[in-house]
Amino acid sequence: MSRPSQITALNTFGTESVLHVGNAAYRIHDLSRLDTQALPYSLRIVLENLLRHEDGHRVSTDQVRALLDWDAGPDHARSVDLSPSRVFLHDTNGVPTLADLAAMRDAAAGLGADPALINPLIPAELVVDHSVIADVFGTPDAFARNVDIEYSRNTERYRFLQWGQQTLRDFEVVPPGTGIMHQVNVEYLARVVTAEEGWAFPDICLGTDSHTTMVNGLGVLGWGIGGIEAEAVMLGESLSMLLPRVVGFRLFGELPEGATATDLVLTITEKLRAYGVVGKFVEFYGPGVAATALPDRLTIANMSPEFGSTCAFFPIDAETVRYLRFTGRPNTVVELVEAYAKRQGLWLDPDHTPAYSEFVELDLGSVVPSLAGPRRPQDRVLLTAAQRDFRTALPDILQVGDDGIRTKADEASAESFPSSDPPAIDADDPDLPRGGLPGGVPDRPHRKVAIELDRNNPGRGPFTLDHGAVAIAAITSCTNTSNPTVMVAAGLLAKNAVQRGLRSKPWVKTSLSPGSQVVTDYLNDAGLSSYLEKLGFHLTGYGCMTCIGASGPLIPAVSDAVRDHGLAVVSVLSGNRNFDGRINPDVRMNYLASPPLVVAYALAGTMDVDLVRDPLGVDTDGRPVFLRDLWPSGREVQATIESTVDAAMFERAYADVFAGDARWQELAASDAETFSWDEASTYLRRPPYLDGMPLDPDPVPDIRGARVLVKLGDSVTTDHVSPAGAIPPRTPAGRYLTERGVERFQLNTYASRRGNHEVMIRGTFANVRLRNQLVPGTEGGFTRNFLTDKVTSVYDAALGYQEAGVPLVVVAGREYGTGSSRDWAAKGPALLGIRAVLAESFERIHRSNLIGMGVLPLQFLDGQSADSLGLTGNETISITGLDQLNGGGTPGTVSVHAGDLQFEMHVRLDTPREVEYYRHGGITRYVVRKLLRGAQEQDAHGEPAITSTS
Repeated sequence: MSRPSQITALNTFGTESVLHVGNAAYRIHDLSRLDTQALPYSLRIVLENLLRHEDGHRVSTDQVRALLDWDAGPDHARSVDLSPSRVFLHDTNGVPTLADLAAMRDAAAGLGADPALINPLIPAELVVDHSVIADVFGTPDAFARNVDIEYSRNTERYRFLQWGQQTLRDFEVVPPGTGIMHQVNVEYLARVVTAEEGWAFPDICLGTDSHTTMVNGLGVLGWGIGGIEAEAVMLGESLSMLLPRVVGFRLFGELPEGATATDLVLTITEKLRAYGVVGKFVEFYGPGVAATALPDRLTIANMSPEFGSTCAFFPIDAETVRYLRFTGRPNTVVELVEAYAKRQGLWLDPDHTPAYSEFVELDLGSVVPSLAGPRRPQDRVLLTAAQRDFRTALPDILQVGDDGIRTKADEASAESFPSSDPPAIDADDPDLPRGGLPGGVPDRPHRKVAIELDRNNPGRGPFTLDHGAVAIAAITSCTNTSNPTVMVAAGLLAKNAVQRGLRSKPWVKTSLSPGSQVVTDYLNDAGLSSYLEKLGFHLTGYGCMTCIGASGPLIPAVSDAVRDHGLAVVSVLSGNRNFDGRINPDVRMNYLASPPLVVAYALAGTMDVDLVRDPLGVDTDGRPVFLRDLWPSGREVQATIESTVDAAMFERAYADVFAGDARWQELAASDAETFSWDEASTYLRRPPYLDGMPLDPDPVPDIRGARVLVKLGDSVTTDHVSPAGAIPPRTPAGRYLTERGVERFQLNTYASRRGNHEVMIRGTFANVRLRNQLVPGTEGGFTRNFLTDKVTSVYDAALGYQEAGVPLVVVAGREYGTGSSRDWAAKGPALLGIRAVLAESFERIHRSNLIGMGVLPLQFLDGQSADSLGLTGNETISITGLDQLNGGGTPGTVSVHAGDLQFEMHVRLDTPREVEYYRHGGITRYVVRKLLRGAQEQDAHGEPAITSTS
């Protein structure tokens, strides 16, 4: 089957035209022929997409008119069909996506069709960036050794990706050791304006990582979708979406000296999460946009999922063009972007304000040094108040449910339930301070533990650690490593510290994992790498690493102190997420900070310090050294960048980006049209979603006699549902692997084993920080099986319910599914037998993923919640009224019967396409059925069944 064109034949609105750029001519759909002045810039890109894909069927004239009649008012119930120009994946979501495609090829073959029907119809690019773990750190060979370990653990997965690259058309892989997907995207892959088949059109990028929004800073419209949705989009489905409300975010003023892009984005995240932008576009405008450098825009756009918006869009302007030249894009590309944006009204007009639905503003001059933590990225903490905030948060961090504080908390909750460990501290602990600190800093509990890092080296102990000791200091994540300003600032601060004789504290695990090889190139050229290395920040790898929980084990003595004495240690990282249990299972408090602050906390070694007033140490002359003594000026940072970073660095780094090193090139992979599954594999198993699938879907039944598998509170993240960190050996997933001969060192992470559903269903709701209200006083993957009235693992309980033929539901609070666009947070529940999730509200991507797996999202009516209705989770639950879906209708509400309670809930199937996905039992089944029916029609009529991406 040939790849469909990005263009359809209809031109109802007479917008087809020609754009001349130099000696080249491009056909376009000319927005200047329509009245688009009221439209936000981001929606102008959507409008162009509808015009280009108007076919009278999937994209109708009514959809185009709905956008032309844009009303910034409250009613945005109309759906439109967006057809992206490409799909973007990383390896941990990409491997299960590829596994699903391979399973779809098997299903097609099983139904007598050509397996090659299952093939990407638009370009799909995958970057291997989520597999490398910071096992080795603090040594010059850390990078090489971590890559060796990465290949030894993941060779089977990498061969599978090679099979996909060799077998599937328009599927390319950026090999390991290159960079983080979003930084590679903005520095190289992003087109901004695509030139194809003689046409020019905006680059619309949808990715399987929620931080795909980073490309919004470059003027590219894009956001994260689940891997399940990505499969459908790759196979020619458009994305059905409601026309969003667009929040205009006005920036004015300039960042003050000492404030960084990290401080700015943490301020914006706090402001917008409190304001409420879930499901909305955020678009930046105002005089402050011109004063915001492109790398700072990328940092802001990257954090869009943290404040909850669908995207965080910066229109194209002169700064965009400058960045494209700065990163080595060819002149022809840069000239096309500028000419196209100006012709199409996509070039930012600073004197015009579109008709935004809502307005928010920020004075850049009000931004001050900040962190965020210890649990959520929106919980901003002023640097001046960080010590006070730590002390305030510590008692709650140490609590487990209502049963007080326990030692060995992680080990008990993750590996051996129930726990009868004694309290770590109590109110009579003689170590507790009684007087507090001046300035309103509260008292806090202590737990002083002596550790020795190396018995044979007198300089390596003993040391005394207390709650708040910094166990991890990581310069990590594309959010900040894409920004030369903060990276150079970190290097200069390290230089100043080393020259004053300071060193990182020896109990801190320090690491540097940038998102691009360009970063180490300019740090080397600036002479700053050696100073970072003297503080322990050696290169550990080019990948997400600590930011996604691939932080590797702590220093053993620190880990022992945590597990044996209940010590609450801290990580400080330049990442974008710090959810419970994400960074490291031994670390209970996690703070996001700029790279220079990460270095500062490595020097301090504790969170229980006031970096503004307290010295970081003493220099070689015995004088106290303060943070203000080390912090580089903005002028020094900028001068270093201007003398060091140039376009040639980017050109060298990406000259042969898809080739990989010798190890990658030597991997042997099959090129057969269907994949040969190895039943003994612990990494790759054929997914069961299509097993026994009939060609026609069964009618949708009501849900009757269901039990609650877990009852959860607010802000439950996809990390809680489907963890990405290390697999503990005594959990159901760990036992499954060890029973199959996998050694403890080779257990790897949940993220790396997403191609094996047997591991992932055992890891569903298994996060060590999950608090299930059905078993109060516990943390971890435990629940109550109401058939036996026993507390057991979530997996074992679900297995018991399945054997008894009992359907399951989840009950939750607000913001269910916050965080990563993790398809296994929907796949796992679906395979456990969960039929519906009852919540107060859903994050956008996770709601879509649930539908994509045939799980029904139900939302409590305004003002209602599980608690207000008196739901305990012990009830037997039935959901009626779903039969309306079989007649083509969509019920606004359905009736829920829970014991003696009866109430209505909203059905969150928001578009007709979502109804179809749910009716078919999920996206995968819908797409396979559609492709097979199309093939049958082609055989019957001798005509192509699929002629366009719409």
